[in-house]
Amino acid sequence: MSTHRLIFLGILCLLAGCADGASKRFFTDFLQDLPTPGTGGPTFDTTIGTNITGLVGKTVKLTCRVKNLGNRTVSWVRHRDIHLLTVGRYTYTSDQRFEAMHSPHAEDWTLRIRYAQRKDSGIYECQISTTPPIGHSVYLNIVEPVTDIIGGPELHINRGSTINLTCIVKFAPEPPPTVIWSHNREIINFDSPRGGISLVTEKGVLTTSRLLVQKAITQDSGLYTCTPSNANPSTVRVHIVDGEHPAAMHTGNNNNSTASQPPVLLPLVLLTCGTLMLLQLVACCSALVTAAAAALVPDTPPGLLRIAHHPRSPSTKDTPSNGQRSTRISQDLQREEGDLCRRGFGRSPVLGT
Repeated sequence: MSTHRLIFLGILCLLAGCADGASKRFFTDFLQDLPTPGTGGPTFDTTIGTNITGLVGKTVKLTCRVKNLGNRTVSWVRHRDIHLLTVGRYTYTSDQRFEAMHSPHAEDWTLRIRYAQRKDSGIYECQISTTPPIGHSVYLNIVEPVTDIIGGPELHINRGSTINLTCIVKFAPEPPPTVIWSHNREIINFDSPRGGISLVTEKGVLTTSRLLVQKAITQDSGLYTCTPSNANPSTVRVHIVDGEHPAAMHTGNNNNSTASQPPVLLPLVLLTCGTLMLLQLVACCSALVTAAAAALVPDTPPGLLRIAHHPRSPSTKDTPSNGQRSTRISQDLQREEGDLCRRGFGRSPVLGT
């Protein structure tokens, strides 16, 4: 059926007086969407990468390569919401960041996403309109690289020492081709007459760029900026100071300085000391109350008075009179009071002052 149609169209072109060059262009443009005789159906080129990483705010391209497409069409579908984005060279979405890209006679069908966002991450499928349709999935991961200068945002450096600034770039899809350092928004000149400035950059999964400034002077104070070519910049403010300063000043935003913390153990120590003093006071008062009670009862046997320590039990022969016993108990109470209350609790109110 297609052969008869080609013959018919060719005859029409010849009858219309088409030039040879125009006729060739007509047939070439028409045949690009027809299957090639003697070949199989359309297939995907699986050598094209299926894991694509892009940067936030940048342009990312998803490409699928189709062989023997013939008169079929290629579409891009977003899996997250089953949204048809492109059909052939036409875009079918209101999001103007998405665009279909294809060059005539080429096998690549590209979905371009401008100003990529984190929400654009996910699976996209390149589909061919066969029966049933066949597809090729591509995973897109949109990342936002992080740039950080160790010790920032404030650093205090002693005059005459070395300024050592280390910039780390993380989560970049590839190492930044260049890392530029600037001082007070002016690119640092490593060949300046000042001298003593060097840069060491190590690229990898984590890219590290170390700026060294020897023999720091007052003019070296200011804002230092690390700018990777594929990530956002990071800044730190350096202060050149004289003499020794607390460690908290040298670490910028370190809030763990001992001098700035309240004495946490002081309330605990005061509570412990107060408890011990209270226990001693209770013991002293308890002993005094016991002694006073015994003194008010003259007939209490001497053996029941723990505060009266006699060298031997009194016999019937030398048992003292009530007056002598009261005098002795009073003396014993005074000695006991002096032993128990010598730490400043005062004399017993029972015995008087």
